[in-house]
Amino acid sequence: MSTITSTGTTPDLVDVRGPRFAAWVTTVVLIAVLLASAVSPLGATVILAVQAVVFALGAWRGPQQHPYGAIFRTVVAARLGPVTEKEPAAPLKFAQLVGFVFAVVGVLGFTAGIPLLGQIATGFALVAAFLNAAFGICLGCQLYPLVARFRKNPT
Repeated sequence: MSTITSTGTTPDLVDVRGPRFAAWVTTVVLIAVLLASAVSPLGATVILAVQAVVFALGAWRGPQQHPYGAIFRTVVAARLGPVTEKEPAAPLKFAQLVGFVFAVVGVLGFTAGIPLLGQIATGFALVAAFLNAAFGICLGCQLYPLVARFRKNPT
């Protein structure tokens, strides 16, 4: 999964356990959104809006500055053994951007009075978060090389 660019620079690398921890927290938050949506679309909107901010911070600042990453680094990582595997941060930032898009669509759905749209968007984000948390399959990270290829300027 790890790719090194040909620019001669080493990409930012992060402990793989941090993003998986963040994915577990995100999974719990998104389940809470879906449960809340059944009784309070406003409550679901607020929870999902907060998660959207978390996704935005992860996409903008990267896993090292992600709120759940900070919890992992200060509370969890100290109790684990040494880092044995790292992965590049750029695909993780892209995955957070994808999560942000789904969260924004969900917030817009709940806000516009279309709770089904909010639930579907939240469900897609939940599936992606759970796959990463439980199986280490980061869908956004899998899409990143394809998107990065399209972003490159033709020479």
